[in-house]
Amino acid sequence: MQLSKHISQELTSERYNAQEAQYLAHIISFGPVIFQTARLMIHYGIFAMLSESAKGMTEEDIAEKSGLSRYAAKCLLEASLTIGSVIIDTKTNHYTLSKVGWFLLNDPLIQVDINFNHDVNYEGWFALDQALEEGKPVGLRHFGNWSTIYEGLSSLPAQVRKSWFDFDHYYSDHSFDEALKIIFADGGKHVLDVGGNTGRFAMRCVEYNADARVTVCDLPQQLAMMHKATDGKVGADRIHSVGINLLDKASEFPTDEHYDVIWMSQFLDCFGEQEIISIFRKAAKIMDNSNSLYIMETLWDRQKYLPAAFALTQISLYFTAMANGNSKMYNTDDMTRLITEAGLQVKQIHDNLGMGGHSILEVCLKTNNKQ
Repeated sequence: MQLSKHISQELTSERYNAQEAQYLAHIISFGPVIFQTARLMIHYGIFAMLSESAKGMTEEDIAEKSGLSRYAAKCLLEASLTIGSVIIDTKTNHYTLSKVGWFLLNDPLIQVDINFNHDVNYEGWFALDQALEEGKPVGLRHFGNWSTIYEGLSSLPAQVRKSWFDFDHYYSDHSFDEALKIIFADGGKHVLDVGGNTGRFAMRCVEYNADARVTVCDLPQQLAMMHKATDGKVGADRIHSVGINLLDKASEFPTDEHYDVIWMSQFLDCFGEQEIISIFRKAAKIMDNSNSLYIMETLWDRQKYLPAAFALTQISLYFTAMANGNSKMYNTDDMTRLITEAGLQVKQIHDNLGMGGHSILEVCLKTNNKQ
């Protein structure tokens, strides 16, 4: 496994002394209530009040300003105090915001993750054991009777749908600028955007390059959302679509035109290993020496920092319980193995894109040359 040097040092040795380990074990055992406490401190505006207060606030002040009873404010504040998101001055009984609280309040990625986990995943994870045992997204059933979450995206409750798309877009949008430079390095391109979702990358392509044309392949219900999102925008006339269910073994990528670039962004983590191999083989059928497959993923073992690897490995269990029951956030060895098994090879890997978490694997047809 090709773990970065920083992460491998932390993950291959004991990181905590006995006291630290016991404390973390307690944190884990009360994880659900800790999560909800932090979420509600944001929801009721308490973190924001403390952030704006130069001298801090008493629990009475907080109860009055938040509209909560003193009992409710006291419970939230004391729980927050022991998990380190607020600090108390015992001389004045004034609470102030800690560094942890500041990040919970101000880090946009943490906000996206909190909303995603509460609105999309929280109830579904109660069925994680069944999902792991059955290989099906059992946790999705409380939203609807779909085999994958992607089939039901357009039918999810509005807030759930918003939190899902906010999460999905945040993890990719910040990497698009650098990705465009890579795939358009040789000039005008025809891009086959596989799993194009709401067309955000397709729009960026036609905005970036006046000669670019994009064909988006996705489920029909996703394409309906894509056309709605891009309708009337400059360059949208150069975006076309082809409906496809890639889980259908008989499905194939369109062959009526030649594509310079086959693009898959945060797409393959939505599929199990055998499904990915099948998708790669479909791509290989329309590839020659003049085009390449570009795969953009947040490979968890290529992250610079441990918090990123932590978040990605936890996200794997969203795929288990909610998305499809059989996919995950992959590492480099896994993805390379699947690429090779499909008759392709990795030509180059571009790391640290955007906010640092994304990699692009540039893939071509396998040759007899050694890499």
